[in-house]
Amino acid sequence: MDLRQLTPNLAVSPQIDPEDVALLAQSGFKTLINNRPDEESGAVDHDVMAKAAADAGMEYHYLPFQPGQITSDLIQGFAVALDGAKPAIAYCRSGNRSTILWALAQSGKLSEAEVLNTAAQAGYDLSGVVPLMRSLAGASR
Repeated sequence: MDLRQLTPNLAVSPQIDPEDVALLAQSGFKTLINNRPDEESGAVDHDVMAKAAADAGMEYHYLPFQPGQITSDLIQGFAVALDGAKPAIAYCRSGNRSTILWALAQSGKLSEAEVLNTAAQAGYDLSGVVPLMRSLAGASR
């Protein structure tokens, strides 16, 4: 697993396997957030992941994020998932979309620089999302 810590309460990762979920729970993770659509090549069916999370005693949130298709419901759902049991692990194909959702959920809470630096330290370039971050930050004022 390639876990990348964004905050003390959130790590992101590329695709994880159902067998990884018990290990994540043993490592202290309480919430699993699946941002990978089932129909995406290489994705593990969300029902399989939900069962693995339940078996491990973790909260589970299925928030499939199609590349380029960000919605307010998706951002809000991610924010709600982050308010659940902590710490959380979110995953998608590479971890980038999960990081984008985290960044957008932070609009108005953290500065743009803090969000971009945090993402960059984890290996993700979110410069392309800055206009949307600014729009959301302005809307939350």
